[in-house]
Amino acid sequence: MATRSTMGKRPVLSKPDASVDQASPPQACDPGAMRAGTQARLEKAVLQLFSTHDFHEVSLIDVARAANVSLQTIYKYFGSKEALVYGMLDVMLGRLAERMIDHLQGIDDVRERLRKTLWVTLDYMDKHPAVMLLLFTAVPVSRHRNIGIYESPELMTAFLGVFKDGQSRGVLNNQVSSKILLDIFMGIIGRVVLMHIVRKERRLLIDQFDVLFNIIWRAMSAD
Repeated sequence: MATRSTMGKRPVLSKPDASVDQASPPQACDPGAMRAGTQARLEKAVLQLFSTHDFHEVSLIDVARAANVSLQTIYKYFGSKEALVYGMLDVMLGRLAERMIDHLQGIDDVRERLRKTLWVTLDYMDKHPAVMLLLFTAVPVSRHRNIGIYESPELMTAFLGVFKDGQSRGVLNNQVSSKILLDIFMGIIGRVVLMHIVRKERRLLIDQFDVLFNIIWRAMSAD
């Protein structure tokens, strides 16, 4: 059976110094231009620090030290603490998007496509709980659109395509828009996953897949 990845202990932080984090103006995120090793260390540091501390408690100096990179490197590619978190989340959620798109290929049945969507999501969140915690605690909902993957045409097409197709076939509820069906799906799953982490539940969500899917299916099906 798969086991939950750990988020580790709370690292000791430096004293807050707002002037340091605001020394340079924000710049466009471009994590893809970094060396793979540097990006991996930054990703690990961001997850470790921001999933165990409030956003305002963590400085860029803390991140630089934890990742063993220079402060100048962080400013070069991100420009601000906010852009750093958004950029790293974009990388991490991008992996989920790639898996989602890959697993949906070749599946025509609406129910099976929705099952696969849920399975991939739960499996990812069970293995990467810190990513979900980071998304919900470090990024205000009003800023979610700043995470590039949320605007990904490929991901949105894959997600909304499941619901639009289900509605056109009369399988899913068509009295609301496909976007509302997506909101219902993501709202239920987001709340379940977040509280699962907060309550420190030991049983993996993927082990409860069938029950969770039936709840979601009944909420969205046309029957």
